[in-house]
Amino acid sequence: MTWQVLVHGPLARLDERVSRALVDTVPRPLSELGADLGNLTVALPVLGCAMAYAVWRSRRIAALYAGLAMALVPLLVIPLKEWTARPGPLEPWAQGYYPSGHTATAVVAYFGAAFLVSKRLVPVAAVLTAVTGAGLVLRGYHWPLDVLASLCLGVLILAVSSTCTRRSSG
Repeated sequence: MTWQVLVHGPLARLDERVSRALVDTVPRPLSELGADLGNLTVALPVLGCAMAYAVWRSRRIAALYAGLAMALVPLLVIPLKEWTARPGPLEPWAQGYYPSGHTATAVVAYFGAAFLVSKRLVPVAAVLTAVTGAGLVLRGYHWPLDVLASLCLGVLILAVSSTCTRRSSG
């Protein structure tokens, strides 16, 4: 995906056509609400509460790695945004839209919280993350590939965090 964005290949061009067809197909307040779920002010407190719960349940290592996973999000997303310098769907003069930091934040915060509290919350995390990504695309804040790349990045971060937690706990 990154390669296609960098060279403006056929996948990136398809991505832009799909985005243009999707933007504003739902009322803006609804897509805005979905997009806002990826804000740090929304997602970070959810993860913070789950980390506090994990510490209370004597799962300090798991809480630590969940926090480190969230700290990795801007450390990985910001350089990628700078490197790709992709313009936005509604703001072609602005750059830094690929990958979506809001989506990566949602993936790591909501799935991280679910893993810390109860695996039964994983479907809730999936819905919150999907609503975030859909809101970002439907509102025109991100191209679909921006969101998809961040989903992949978030899953990778969570996989590393989970592996580190298991190794440290086992």
